[in-house]
Amino acid sequence: MFKAVRLLPILMILGLSLLGWAAAADGSADLVLRGAKIYPSPTEPALEHGSILVHNGHVVAVGPDRSIRVPAGAVTVDCKGLFVTAGFWNSHVHILPPPLLHARDAAAPQLQEQLDAMFNRWGFTSVFDITSVLENTVALRDRIEHNELRGPRLLTVGLPVWTKEPVYVRTFFKENHITMPNTATAEQATQLVRANIAGGANGTKLFAGSAQGADQTEVLPLGIAKAAVGETHSRGMPVFAHPNNLEGMRVALQSGVDVLAHTVPDSPPWDASLVAELSAAKIALIPTLTLFDVEARRQGAPDAGREAFVASMVAELRAYSQAGGDILFGTDIGYIDQYDTTMEFVLMSRAGMDFQHILASLTTTPARRFGYADRSGHIAPGVEADLVVLSADPAQDVTALSKVRYTIRKGRINYQPEASH
Repeated sequence: MFKAVRLLPILMILGLSLLGWAAAADGSADLVLRGAKIYPSPTEPALEHGSILVHNGHVVAVGPDRSIRVPAGAVTVDCKGLFVTAGFWNSHVHILPPPLLHARDAAAPQLQEQLDAMFNRWGFTSVFDITSVLENTVALRDRIEHNELRGPRLLTVGLPVWTKEPVYVRTFFKENHITMPNTATAEQATQLVRANIAGGANGTKLFAGSAQGADQTEVLPLGIAKAAVGETHSRGMPVFAHPNNLEGMRVALQSGVDVLAHTVPDSPPWDASLVAELSAAKIALIPTLTLFDVEARRQGAPDAGREAFVASMVAELRAYSQAGGDILFGTDIGYIDQYDTTMEFVLMSRAGMDFQHILASLTTTPARRFGYADRSGHIAPGVEADLVVLSADPAQDVTALSKVRYTIRKGRINYQPEASH
């Protein structure tokens, strides 16, 4: 009896603790992160031994531990020895993995497992899907926004503009009963953009160059590209381009796109004049460097050839980054299944990008480019509480950006490896 009486308060305390974590997980309680080293933005000095107070999904205070009063009932997370940044953006993903293809009707645990593997585990609180089945992606977004699923802010372009689908998606599309229309005229491109936006899209994707086989690329006619860009820009939305080769990049430049979705594998080295042209057009670049390593391995390239191929992509990133061009972090996951972001950070660092520039590509730059600078991409009172807690200091080693302890979206803990959800 004595042992049972002594044990009861312990169980009650444990139960309250678990209830607190549950509240933090669904965003219904105030949340306080204490004792962390905080990087408010890529350009601001780090705050040692800092705290962040979250209320109703937004940051209400950030400062030294001693300056932050913890409200009664708040869930407190001890972040001593940990590091906090704003939540990450991944500006190139695809909602195409089979576990996500029936988002309206699929069981939540199946969808959640895939969202965790692709996004939550790696600190992504906002993602831009740049080609998928629009209706399905919007259904997934709806379930996230109604708190049926833990996931990132999900933006999408829906169906792409291409004259011919790339050769590398044909088998996958056939196996999964996916059809996406070809676009033969400027009017068809305009109608496709309008239909996408009416269905919930947030931008447009052009396949300025669509791979058709070895050394064969279908280049999007400039008139079609201009029609799609003009219609999208008239709605205040961004346009992405998959260039594939130099001709595709020229179409992207001449039509006025906003973002190159990749570095360009079938392109000569980027000289100063090309870089200046890209910079003058204010085009942002998503490197997706890991993709090229994955593709070379998939095709059985010898190590020397694979390494040279990746090095040429790293050189393009180096040229554009050093010229001051906007860089957006993106991985092409959903097309590739290498979700671990470590290699991308290593390769970006190899291109000469330091911690501040890589962090900007994950936070402030995409928030600014996509119209979310007032509520995302940095840590300050009033912004959405999108936060990443890391187990190591990214200023000392950029691969620490892949060592995620917690991912928090609007004050809700979307990922925490120590606890099951």
